[in-house]
Amino acid sequence: MSAEPQRFAFVTGVRPEKREEYLELHRAVWPAVEAKMTECNIRNYSIFIVGDMLFAYYEYVGDDHEADQRRIAADPVSQEWWTHTDPCNIPIGGERDTRSPWQPLDEIWHLR
Repeated sequence: MSAEPQRFAFVTGVRPEKREEYLELHRAVWPAVEAKMTECNIRNYSIFIVGDMLFAYYEYVGDDHEADQRRIAADPVSQEWWTHTDPCNIPIGGERDTRSPWQPLDEIWHLR
């Protein structure tokens, strides 16, 4: 375990016609999805919404973020969850943006 958590933040758009569906999904996140994230050292995960923009934040307390992300990506339940949530997201650059819908943010300041 890392001495201090690593912080990760992301932004994406939510399709206006899928906004309510996305909110409904997150009112009852599947317990197995949450359990896999916890098992893979993710803590304090939050998603915020303003208009049609989403901001996500989590802390990582493990020693190999990339390996834990691969474990989550390989999980069949997480994969099924994404079949419901991913269609709700739109890259912040619009439909033609070929990057992942969730764009990582660079931390520029942190108050301890």
